[in-house]
Amino acid sequence: MQNENVGTGDRAGALTITSHGAAGEVTGSCHQVAVAGRQLLLDCGMHQGGDAVKRLQDEQFGFVPRQIDAVVLSHAHLDHSGLLPLLVAEGFGGPIYCTGPTLNLLAIMLEDAANLYQRDLDHSNLRRKRAGRATLKPRYTLEHVRQVLEQCQPMEYHEQEAVFSGVSLRFHDAGHILGSAVVELTIAGEPDRTLVFSGDLGANERVLMRCPEVPERADLVLMESTYGDRDHRSQEDTMGELEQIIAQANNDGVIMMPAFAVGRTQELLFHLGCLYHRGLLGGWHVFLDSPMALEVTGLYDQWLDALDEQDQRVMAHYGARTLQDFLPVLTPTPSVEESMQINRIERGAIIIAGSGMCNGGRIRHHLKHRLWQSRNHLVFTGYQARGTLGRRLVDGATHIRMFGQRYAVKAQLHTLGGFSAHAGRHELLAWANKFEDSPQFRLVHGEPEALQSLANALADLGKRVTVAEQGVTFVPDFT
Repeated sequence: MQNENVGTGDRAGALTITSHGAAGEVTGSCHQVAVAGRQLLLDCGMHQGGDAVKRLQDEQFGFVPRQIDAVVLSHAHLDHSGLLPLLVAEGFGGPIYCTGPTLNLLAIMLEDAANLYQRDLDHSNLRRKRAGRATLKPRYTLEHVRQVLEQCQPMEYHEQEAVFSGVSLRFHDAGHILGSAVVELTIAGEPDRTLVFSGDLGANERVLMRCPEVPERADLVLMESTYGDRDHRSQEDTMGELEQIIAQANNDGVIMMPAFAVGRTQELLFHLGCLYHRGLLGGWHVFLDSPMALEVTGLYDQWLDALDEQDQRVMAHYGARTLQDFLPVLTPTPSVEESMQINRIERGAIIIAGSGMCNGGRIRHHLKHRLWQSRNHLVFTGYQARGTLGRRLVDGATHIRMFGQRYAVKAQLHTLGGFSAHAGRHELLAWANKFEDSPQFRLVHGEPEALQSLANALADLGKRVTVAEQGVTFVPDFT
């Protein structure tokens, strides 16, 4: 492990930060904070991409799990929370601090991830048996997921809690997904020092989410940089394009919308509800064909009071207390039988289904039935990573293979670029500029180009800034 010593001044009880993930990359968020002889983790996320079984079987922590005293979790996305069951399986028994909505989401997401991991591991072991190779044991099980949930200690935004002697914690709304938080750690000393971890910051224009909050002050800010080199298309332009797609389809075919179960699906339901109340969904029926997204949408309804006040007022104006009430033409299809019945519909249907990158889930069955027909539309509302079916389609594939068959790509493809759950470059800079003092910035959670671009922009604003590196221990200088 390398050390990056910056200066020789006040070090607030020898505070050190070691990034074990989301350093020079956007997945695997995990930052080890050592202070006052204790250790805590900011997030414990999994790296994503490639073969999930191989990735988990090869995963090695850069620390001893049983020596970690606490985990502070910014939000429930798996690239920030997905290795918590493995952490527990390898001996971590301390508290996991998060918001209440994050705990509710973890119960859904970690169980789903564990089931998928076990299914893929079973398939892998079957292949290994056939080849005469030794089988693999699971690194963690559903029992470890249950232990994670038991160790969680939910907190409300702005509530202060002592993590351990000399270190207190406060959460602020990050506006990224339901329950997402900006982390504020106050470290007692002469003087006290404040470490802020941005987690993932939301975009100001997004529906349902509140704008990201900024703690009053900080000495050091560990800040995400996902879109540090670019801005997003405006929500107004994005919704204008969606209206055009719906008008163009004109009830003549079916619109398929792959969507992430957490955040994106609920945004789409709200936007479609707005279009419905403007009279722009005449003749259309919306199907939410994702059991996980249905469960998550129920949580958004449960925590409605925690969402954006203006959007709450819009829903209340139409007498809606749930997203389903707000979109009267919505039909949930939780069962396989209900999902299959959608295949009989030839026109006038908008189908929202997972997975968001088309690598699995029910969306693949809808593609099988409709991708080869030119009267249908396929609308991408989220980032499509390299190696995914969604990326191949966005890149212009004329044929794809699914379920052992070859399919022509004849449907009309659209990419809506304004639905990102992350703040764009100018929003990141504006957030960083709102701190009362002039803290140091340590950039994480970004590809190299985005990190460097944001670092340069912050330096131009007179900020002291460094870029985190994988496995490097950073010792901040507060002089």
